[in-house]
Amino acid sequence: MCIQTLLSSMDLAPVKNPAGLAVFGLRVRRLREQRKLSQQALADMADVSKLTIQRLELAKFSVTLDVLISLTRAFEIPLQELMDCPGIDAVDQHKQG
Repeated sequence: MCIQTLLSSMDLAPVKNPAGLAVFGLRVRRLREQRKLSQQALADMADVSKLTIQRLELAKFSVTLDVLISLTRAFEIPLQELMDCPGIDAVDQHKQG
């Protein structure tokens, strides 16, 4: 069995904040589209796979700090600006309430 088949057949651990990840995924997509970048172009600029960008935008996994830093460099924005996701606080408060 090849490693890619093995990895694609593995179940990923459920994320703890799926709604928050969805909001962040939309943020990344909007930033990408504002810059008229394809997912592949952003992936190349951030030195990650296109699949990583796809999964991030679709909230399929929790992004690592390493990928966040790569995205800030690709977008040429500070981490705080990348993480500025209006509505994410409301999502978190709704979950807690």
